[in-house]
Amino acid sequence: MSGIPLVDLAAQHRQVADEVADGWAAVLKATAFVGGPQVAAFEAEFAAFSEVAHCAGVGNGTDALEFALRAVGVGPGDECVLPANTFIATAEAVARTGATPVLVDVDEETALLDPALLPDVLTSRTKAILPVHLYGQTAAVEEILPIARAAGAYVVEDAAQAQGARRRGVVAGGLGDVAATSFYPGKNLGAYGDGGAVLTRDAALDERIRLLREHGSPRKYEHTTLGFNSRLDTLQAVVLSAKLRRLADWNAARREAAERYSVLLSGVPEVQRPVVLPGNEPVWHLYVLRVADRERVLAHLQANGIGAGIHYPTPVHLTPAFASLGHRPGDFPVTERLAGRLLSIPLFPEITAAQQEQVVEVLMEAVR
Repeated sequence: MSGIPLVDLAAQHRQVADEVADGWAAVLKATAFVGGPQVAAFEAEFAAFSEVAHCAGVGNGTDALEFALRAVGVGPGDECVLPANTFIATAEAVARTGATPVLVDVDEETALLDPALLPDVLTSRTKAILPVHLYGQTAAVEEILPIARAAGAYVVEDAAQAQGARRRGVVAGGLGDVAATSFYPGKNLGAYGDGGAVLTRDAALDERIRLLREHGSPRKYEHTTLGFNSRLDTLQAVVLSAKLRRLADWNAARREAAERYSVLLSGVPEVQRPVVLPGNEPVWHLYVLRVADRERVLAHLQANGIGAGIHYPTPVHLTPAFASLGHRPGDFPVTERLAGRLLSIPLFPEITAAQQEQVVEVLMEAVR
């Protein structure tokens, strides 16, 4: 059997290699390595793709989320509510502002933030709620927004895994007040290194983001606030523009692959397939199953050349980095159950039907 990776970045690169080479040659000739015109061009293109007015490129997805929080006024003494089932960067961005991450459990079926649990954790200190659009589908932001408004809080989307996903027709990034995304190489829209962006419909928020990323400077050597150095690299903007032109087709290919998996696994009761929240049009950043005896299944897949993985093995509240929050095992039971059962199998736009059949064949051997 030939190996099948979890993500095939080489196959994606082959489609854009010539365009990227030409674009990089233009940047090298102009020596416009920081803030070149390609950055502004990509920002405009990605804002249009996301159907929002503004996009500000930054150095990485974690900075994007931190700047989005800071732009709405999050700081020391504030609390920000986020799902316990997420990558640590969501909580990390909150902590970096000086605010306190407040975790809430997730829905058993979708693994997304459960809006019904929000009233139990909101306080007078709640400044923001962070729905995480996980694995390529969006949280129910329309249910979260009125809860946030009643609490005087903002909705800051963590849209790092949902570039192009829609919730009731609205693109991820335009559902809340402001959104952050990541262009880490493995994302649906990935750079050739780190990168991120903040999306919003609000011009004032966009202006604050741009100040934060540029040392608090609206003009050279003028600094109106304390900022950071976190700008989207011009070379990465070239890569992202080339890939963005293909992203809609790539997302469509991911949907076809996800549907094929759904059919192939329909008669395998030992495997629980992903559940899509009604009203969602996912982009399938990951195809995440649930299986018993996950470590044994994972080992069998990997031993047979199947690049399976786990997202995420240790919940945020049980990591040493957030021990100060004072949580114990059992505090977020759904998240903890998921952490022991979730299994990501290969899915990327170029995956073939034969490769998917091979993945399922090895998976069935493992679970049975």
